[in-house]
Amino acid sequence: MSDRQSLRQLVRERRRALTPAEQQVAARQLLAQCQQHPRIGAARHIALYLANDGELDTRPLIDWLWSQDKRVYLPVLHPFNPGHLLFLHYTATSPMTRNRFGIPEPEFDELRLRPHTSLDILCTPLVAFDATGNRLGMGGGYYDRTLTRWQSHQEGPLPLGIAHDCQQVETIPCESWDVPLPEIITPSRRWCFEAR
Repeated sequence: MSDRQSLRQLVRERRRALTPAEQQVAARQLLAQCQQHPRIGAARHIALYLANDGELDTRPLIDWLWSQDKRVYLPVLHPFNPGHLLFLHYTATSPMTRNRFGIPEPEFDELRLRPHTSLDILCTPLVAFDATGNRLGMGGGYYDRTLTRWQSHQEGPLPLGIAHDCQQVETIPCESWDVPLPEIITPSRRWCFEAR
């Protein structure tokens, strides 16, 4: 686990070192990649996240999805089931709060909830990735738990990782619970991996 922690620290420092101008360019390039993505074009219900700790800014993408009449959902820490996520419909007027990690999320409202299995696409943040689709998250396992049905049956929303190019590493030391991704989108390219 110490190797994973060292890798997290290294890559988080890399992405935090990006300048505001570099972050803006990366966000525009991410948007361009996503605008050309056939599955995103066909999707109606898309889960994203708000950038934190140097993550790639998803706001331009969210604004574009809204302009295309697509519904955007954000993750919320499950209030009754620790270690799990819920996904709430997110609009420009959604009341927001900060979760226990200091990350903005919509205020819990059962009426805005959508089961993650009925999403079309679930965009996941990540700390690092390698050229075979392995993803290293922050260590809480939230997205790995969310994607267990995808891993075992290829059921549920298509998981797409989103990352800066500088988050690619040579290899991720994997654990049994890690869920590799079928695709990762960076500002410069789409990484597509063979069906698992």
